Amino acid sequence: MTSLDSRRLFLTLGGVATALVACRPEVPFEAEPAPRSTLPAAITPAISKDNAGGVGAVEDLMREHGVIRRLLVVYRETASRLRLKSAAVPPSALQRAAALMQTFGEDYHERALEEEHLFPAVRKAGGAAATLIDTLLAQHQRGREITSYVLGVSKQTIGVRNAEPLAHALEGFARMYEEHAAQEDTIVFQAWKDAMSKQQLDEMGELFEDIEHKTFGKDGFDDARGKIAAIEQELGITLASMLAPTPPVIL
Repeated sequence: MTSLDSRRLFLTLGGVATALVACRPEVPFEAEPAPRSTLPAAITPAISKDNAGGVGAVEDLMREHGVIRRLLVVYRETASRLRLKSAAVPPSALQRAAALMQTFGEDYHERALEEEHLFPAVRKAGGAAATLIDTLLAQHQRGREITSYVLGVSKQTIGVRNAEPLAHALEGFARMYEEHAAQEDTIVFQAWKDAMSKQQLDEMGELFEDIEHKTFGKDGFDDARGKIAAIEQELGITLASMLAPTPPVIL
């Protein structure tokens, strides 16, 4: 076959192929099936639960710390105002803040959850987190002593004589609990999570929810969040008011 014949044959076959393609009936486009998740089976259900709005045991503990941290801001702000003009501090707001710390922070979060379920498990697991438990328990007890003191002092108008001791107690509580909560969030809660199986964590999450509803008769976190918001509003504490001042010019 000459080169000219070969070229003619190539063009002829190409035309036949084009015609066949043009005559082929339309086939709807079908997307390729999505690849299956490569996540371990133990992780996938947890993601589904989070997407459905579920709250795990560790997240529950940490958002409760969020309420307590907002109380610490109230304590620090109150201490500053007491030193400026004690009569300007409404004792009712401080009374409600200390009562919230007692019922939500101490009786529920500390006693019913941490001391009853977390600390024993972390101590049993050993390691660096276990060495913190005795200190955390001592701080729980000191915090309760300060809370009782604040509740007693704030039953009536706070006079000049009580202003400085109260301010000192509030600042001491805030300083202690800021580090306390940070150590729990970054060390203790993680150690507890590592010591538990996924099934055990799920069971703990359900147990914590049961304890919460039995303690408060409703969603305790939502109730506490509403109470701290009302206290902040009475004292004029907002996120915008916490903006740090402009730093000085370097000379």
